[in-house]
Amino acid sequence: MILVADCSALIALATCHGLHLLDRLFGAVVVPEAVYLEAVIGDKPQARQLKEYLQGRVKMIDPSYPILLDGVSDLGETQAMILYRQLAADRLLIDDRRGRRVARINGIEIIGSLGVLLAAKQAGLIDAVKPYVRQLSASELYLSSDLIATVIDIAGEK
Repeated sequence: MILVADCSALIALATCHGLHLLDRLFGAVVVPEAVYLEAVIGDKPQARQLKEYLQGRVKMIDPSYPILLDGVSDLGETQAMILYRQLAADRLLIDDRRGRRVARINGIEIIGSLGVLLAAKQAGLIDAVKPYVRQLSASELYLSSDLIATVIDIAGEK
C-alpha cells in the first residue's frame, strides 16, 4: 500500500509518537517536496523527528496529473493530491478539514491522524488510542472535545 502524507497529520502523529504506525499499516509512506519542506523547516518541535522520518521518502511530482482545487489550497496539500494521483496511491493522510473536502471532491481516499490510531488499534499494533489522544490534546494542536469523544467511543475505550 502507498500512503501519501500531508504535513498537518504528520505533525500530529509525530507529536504523539505514532509515526512508526504508518509504516506498519501502509508499507510505503511518501511525501512531495513541499510537504517535506513545510514539515522540517521552521521552529516546530517535531521538525527534527520529521526530518529523520521523512528521509528517503520525498518524491518529485509530475504536475501533468490534474486535480480540482478550491482556490485556497496550500502548496503542500496540492502537491500531495497530485502525488496521490501520480502514484495511484491507496490513501492520502490529511487532517485539515477543508483539504479533506477538496480531496473527496477529487475522489481521493483519505485518512486522518486519528483514523491511523484507530486502524492501528484494530490491527493490534497498539493496545489503546486514548494515550495517543491525550498527548495530542496536551499539545498545541487543536482537537475538538466532540472529536476526541467520538474517537474514544469508536475505539471502545472509556
